[in-house]
Amino acid sequence: MPSATMFTVDNFMGSPVYDDVVEAVKLANSGSAPAAAAAPAASAPKERTKKLDPNVLPREAVRLGLSASNKEEAIRLAGQTLVAIGAAEEGYIAGMLEREHQVSTFMGNGVAIPHGTNESRGHIRKAALGFLQFPGGVDWNGKTAYVAIPIASNSDEHVGILSALATVLADKSKAERLRTTTSVDEVLDLLAPEEE
Repeated sequence: MPSATMFTVDNFMGSPVYDDVVEAVKLANSGSAPAAAAAPAASAPKERTKKLDPNVLPREAVRLGLSASNKEEAIRLAGQTLVAIGAAEEGYIAGMLEREHQVSTFMGNGVAIPHGTNESRGHIRKAALGFLQFPGGVDWNGKTAYVAIPIASNSDEHVGILSALATVLADKSKAERLRTTTSVDEVLDLLAPEEE
């Protein structure tokens, strides 16, 4: 049974836990993550189902086969996706660009998670995520991002999907599928958190 690390976040936008999640994902991707403790044996496997709230990551927020000449253009596309689904106002995009100047939102394994600054939270209308795929890659401070997952949230509504994302990022084959799929359904399935 695979082990999992749980990170509790009350407010993603201003939480130092974001840095812990980034470091955990980077360690997992580098292959130098500490060995996980053995899980107790289960008497019978539990049936798990996947569920993804369409309000958090709606189908229309999944955009595949995009191109961007640089990370700023990719972040603007990500922000425009959040605006288009009614999750944020235009002003949030400036906050996303400002956040990127403060700290890179590149998480490793070809994925960036652009989001706004604490000051830009007033432009958020509802919690939501987007998924933007750049098959040709985008230079992200010397690294290559193939996927950008923009976040708009003032609460913990998106934490489940971020946990699922961290699990997907640690699995190189699943991360590769996210980078290359041409199916919106496959993206939603890969990012859907499992429920018991």
